[in-house]
Amino acid sequence: MDDLEFRRKVFSDPNSQEPDFLQAINDNAGRKDTLNSVKALNDRISDALNVDTPDGMAERLILRQQLKQHHIHKRKTGFTLAMAASVAFVAGIAFTLLRNAPVDLTEHAIAHVYHEDVAMSADQDIGFSDLNKQLVSLVSMKGAHFTQQPGEVHYSSYCDFQGVRSLHMVMQGQDGKVTVFIVPEEKRMQFEKSFSDKKYQGMTFKKDGAYMVLVGEDKADLNYVKKELEGTFI
Repeated sequence: MDDLEFRRKVFSDPNSQEPDFLQAINDNAGRKDTLNSVKALNDRISDALNVDTPDGMAERLILRQQLKQHHIHKRKTGFTLAMAASVAFVAGIAFTLLRNAPVDLTEHAIAHVYHEDVAMSADQDIGFSDLNKQLVSLVSMKGAHFTQQPGEVHYSSYCDFQGVRSLHMVMQGQDGKVTVFIVPEEKRMQFEKSFSDKKYQGMTFKKDGAYMVLVGEDKADLNYVKKELEGTFI
């Protein structure tokens, strides 16, 4: 299942249990994040719609249904096109709401680290020129790039922070590995300068139009990688 087909399936039936849909989620952690974001959006919409029924609503709905049936009967030839337009409109509204919803960088960063074991086990040797090629495709980065090699980079790929295309890296700290997310700066971003759970510690700081979100098991490794980034990223 390619990305386009996956997104269509996510918006039409996010709770689908079809084998190819489930396999597509397992093959790509970014897809799992997209699915979770859509489900969260559906929950918010459901909560927003859970209001008291106004007086006379039942009668109005019955009348509306009768008018709709009459319209269908009179214009059968236009029904398919109208339905397609309605579905596209609803999908567009859903995508817009998702794109404009607040993004908790801390929550997304921790979730990415836990669900992308392949990144932490990677042992590549990625040069800063390759990182700069990936940075070019990130929106709102205003030409930000690495001026030299930021230490050892074992892994780099794109990831999705609720519709925001970002760069996911794994760098070498003093002892352990540190996951680094370079997320283009947007007003809807929410973050904490330092955070932690039972396993990981993290920090977030701004650098030249981007949020740098670092996650690792040791604070010394985080500080080490932070210095590498501050000295090489402009």
